[in-house]
Amino acid sequence: MRKLQYLLMTMSALMMAVPAFAQTGQTGVASWVPIGAGIGMAIASGLCGLGQGRATASSAEAVARNPGARPAIFLFLILGLAFIESLALFTFLIILIKVN
Repeated sequence: MRKLQYLLMTMSALMMAVPAFAQTGQTGVASWVPIGAGIGMAIASGLCGLGQGRATASSAEAVARNPGARPAIFLFLILGLAFIESLALFTFLIILIKVN
């Protein structure tokens, strides 16, 4: 009985979602590019934020353990943050090219 209930609920949800996909653009074909671009940028930005947070936390911990190594740690921190941030910038550039 439980499986039948799940099956009927799934079928009803799928039948209600069909009119949402009936909307089309001016060319007669639905365009998924802007939606995919927004999701891609959100994922890239979120992961960049996580990476930058972890890099900063690790460098702060390293300086706390060995204050004498601060210049070398600072150099590699800035280099790493630049590489991490380039991911979001490259994603944004690709999105601008694909959407327009």
